[in-house]
Amino acid sequence: MSKRSEDALIALRRIQRVTEMASKRLARTAGLTPSQLSVLRILTEYPEVSAGYLAEATQLKHATISSLIDKLEARGLISRRRCDEDKRRVWLRLLDAGKAALANAPDPLHETFSSRFDALPDWQQAMLIASLEQVTSLLDAQNIEAAPVLDIGELDNHAL
Repeated sequence: MSKRSEDALIALRRIQRVTEMASKRLARTAGLTPSQLSVLRILTEYPEVSAGYLAEATQLKHATISSLIDKLEARGLISRRRCDEDKRRVWLRLLDAGKAALANAPDPLHETFSSRFDALPDWQQAMLIASLEQVTSLLDAQNIEAAPVLDIGELDNHAL
């Protein structure tokens, strides 16, 4: 292994570790995953939203959103009701316990990254995106679905 490839792998591992640490800190302080936190934050913007809207807004699969909704509802953080006109549609609302969980949650890592990334000049942003896309290609990961949330997720539920 060359020194440069070793340095690149160390940088990737650091990114992985900071993501893991941020997710664990969020779980410890608020009992939430970054994806759950994103859902709760979206729910603060509207009186009610549909599960489909949450899937679009978070760029997560409908099955993933359904699982998140089940967990958040079971904890009493959100409520769910069926649409009167279309029983397939589900409306979601943030409850007071969900608002309290948000108040106790630290800022997610993806928000810190986003604000710092957006402050970079356009040419640096483009260079970083191109580099990261190249790394994705080197790892044969370009066809893996991913939402723009730095979340280690439930790794045991996904095949590698």
